Amino acid sequence: MNTSSPLRVAMLSTIAWRTPPKEYGPWEKIVSSITEGLVKKGVDVTLFATQDAVTTAKLEAVAPRGYREDVTMNEKVWDLLHISNVFEQAEKFDIIHNNFDFPPLAYTKLVQTPIVTTIHGFSSPTIIPVYEKYNENTHYVSISDSNRHPTLDYAATVYHGIDISPYTFQNTHGDYLLFFGRIHPDKGTKEAIEVSRRTEKKLIIAGLIQDQEYFDREVKPHIDNTHVQYVGNVDMKEGSKLLGKASALLHMINFDEPFGLSVVEAMACGTPVIAINRGSMAELIVLIYSVEEAISAVHLLSHIDRQACRTHVEKNFTIDQMVEGYLAVYEKILSLPR
Repeated sequence: MNTSSPLRVAMLSTIAWRTPPKEYGPWEKIVSSITEGLVKKGVDVTLFATQDAVTTAKLEAVAPRGYREDVTMNEKVWDLLHISNVFEQAEKFDIIHNNFDFPPLAYTKLVQTPIVTTIHGFSSPTIIPVYEKYNENTHYVSISDSNRHPTLDYAATVYHGIDISPYTFQNTHGDYLLFFGRIHPDKGTKEAIEVSRRTEKKLIIAGLIQDQEYFDREVKPHIDNTHVQYVGNVDMKEGSKLLGKASALLHMINFDEPFGLSVVEAMACGTPVIAINRGSMAELIVLIYSVEEAISAVHLLSHIDRQACRTHVEKNFTIDQMVEGYLAVYEKILSLPR
């Protein structure tokens, strides 16, 4: 997009975690990538995030830090202060890009500035009525075709993109399987342990414990630091090492995955992915298996071309491709009659 005056974009991130996150925070990670990519393209971006956010864009912030990092903060209070901050300044921008889920939609009829809303996933069917009510007041973007809701209109699908440079390609690997993500029944930690046990392969588990009861019941009893090891919630540097040295990433999901950032990150390292065919998986990866097939698939990993995994990401899931997708959405919206 080449204009005489830079496009002015208000980028609304969440404030559960810092943007970009120190460890866990997939939405914040993607918002940071979009923001920094747009800045490199010459777009005038104002990032609405926490005060400790790290960005080359202009920063607007009311919350001192992410409320998941400070339990003394009232989540609802800071969310309202944060969201209202961007809409009270709406006239300063050509586009407001909402990455905050459904709460900001309630403001969309109150401003004239066009609004793009990236739907990072539907946490529950109960939130759909809000999206339906404001369907005509914002332009929805899906992060995979499979994550579209039939009652909503969409401007485009824009796949997530990553900076592949921190994810070093590994042509050789260790002899362990990896579970990488939030520890929750949806993500299939229990099933990953089963695949590990039945294939007699070591499993390393890395991620945020989102469901403590599930962890205590289904995961913790198997942790012996020999066959099953839990290494906690790791940062990008450590995560890249774990992904690159794994023989495969196990993504044995029990829900319709909206995207699956760890899947792309694993392939960027050359690591193949064994996943359940739900949600976006068929749009992202070459190999898709059921739980039973995953057990057989582990023994076929030596036949997988790890370079092909890396090339697949380079061709389809980079930050540049994601940013170009959003620039096309912005241009399309701004060309519509007002």
